[in-house]
Amino acid sequence: MENRFETFTVLINRISRNIRKIKNQEMAEYGLRSAHVSCLYYLYTGKGLTATDLCECCEEDKATISRALEFLEREGYLCCQSKTAKRYKSPLVLTEKGEQIAGLIAAKINWVLEEVSTGLTEEERLAFYRSLTIISDSLDALARTSIGIQTAERNV
Repeated sequence: MENRFETFTVLINRISRNIRKIKNQEMAEYGLRSAHVSCLYYLYTGKGLTATDLCECCEEDKATISRALEFLEREGYLCCQSKTAKRYKSPLVLTEKGEQIAGLIAAKINWVLEEVSTGLTEEERLAFYRSLTIISDSLDALARTSIGIQTAERNV
């Protein structure tokens, strides 16, 4: 394939941008944004997560998750179970309002995943996710060290 870099980066960026756009469009009527959607979804599917857990699940930095959680708590979607432990390490719980909207979010996510899988067999979908995981893990390893890139530069 001639334009591997362009094809890869453009498609990954387009997928990421469209995911954010869909999250923001679908949640605009509730006043929620992309980071809020992810937090609510993961709290709904993985009970008792902490802010630290959410940083890992959502692949977001601490500041983004802190702002999202502050908003969600202020708006009555979640509460912190512990009043004594360090706030960032305390389990978070969805309120009734949070459970309701998170259930709606989970249903919408499942619908979107079904829609984007139309035209793929189960085997193709599994192979795609397996390939995407390998690529992601390889990029993570390269991002942690510049040795791979420096070696490639010497070979050019």
